Amino acid sequence: QVQLVESGGGLVQPGGSLRLSCAASGSIFSIYHMSWYRQAPGKQRELAAFITSDFDITYADSVKGRFTISRDNAKNTVYLQMNSLKPEDTAVYYCYAIDSRAPRNSTWGQGTQVTVSS
Repeated sequence: QVQLVESGGGLVQPGGSLRLSCAASGSIFSIYHMSWYRQAPGKQRELAAFITSDFDITYADSVKGRFTISRDNAKNTVYLQMNSLKPEDTAVYYCYAIDSRAPRNSTWGQGTQVTVSS
């Protein structure tokens, strides 16, 4: 089972940028579909971006054109580059892995806080 550790969150002003990283260990990273979810206070967790093991990418409409998901299989890491950040992007961001060969096997990271505020 893969283990996930997110990093890169913090406080940023509106219009600023952050890059989140999610480092995986304990399994073959390249077989996993990887996602970034986010959960704002009082709201349900929602998908922000998704990258398959074949590098197909999907974005939520709310982040399209501002966020970029990528993965480096050699470093066992998935990234989320976030530009033009807005206060409504404030949330805990979670990394999520699904085994492409056995989709019932999935893992969440512990989350990293992103706060967009002046």
